[in-house]
Amino acid sequence: MKESKQIGIYKKYLREHLSKKRYTHSLNVAFSAVELAKKYGGDSDKAYTAGLLHDIAKELPAEEQLELVMASKLDVSEIETKAPPLFHAIAGAELIQTLFDIRDDEIITAIRRHTVAAGGMSKLDVIIYLADLISADRDYKDVNRMRKLADKSLERAMCEALRFSISDSVSKGNTIPAATLDAYNEYIKYMKK
Repeated sequence: MKESKQIGIYKKYLREHLSKKRYTHSLNVAFSAVELAKKYGGDSDKAYTAGLLHDIAKELPAEEQLELVMASKLDVSEIETKAPPLFHAIAGAELIQTLFDIRDDEIITAIRRHTVAAGGMSKLDVIIYLADLISADRDYKDVNRMRKLADKSLERAMCEALRFSISDSVSKGNTIPAATLDAYNEYIKYMKK
């Protein structure tokens, strides 16, 4: 994939505002997103951009993230306004519009949904959600299984990813946004086939 001048601007910003580890993760997610887009007929350029920028707000102070969340015109649930680990996705979707004048709704929504998912996700939403979970730097217990599922079926991989996410949240005593449950209920049918 040929790097555009704009991608160079995004990378420069990320290098200056993210830790080396988070920057590497962003590059890995972008790479995984492109691979998934190519495999499943998605837009590789949008996948790369959304993957690269998905964690742009992750290392901002929580107060700054919350300010962006509260000012957001995106659909934000009350649960999300009270869960700091979820702030960065909404804040990032807002930040890319302000910093880079990105107006592509697919990219904005994919970044916004990469932590909680939602019912009715677009192919790009799914690609970014999964790319974040299977990127090369991930090393959680079942990551290889998740990678194999993503290589076989986006739907089956999403079902397993949502099951993993919900189970992890429950084990930590965290709240679960209704959007996540909507996504799970939508994708569970693929496991029953």
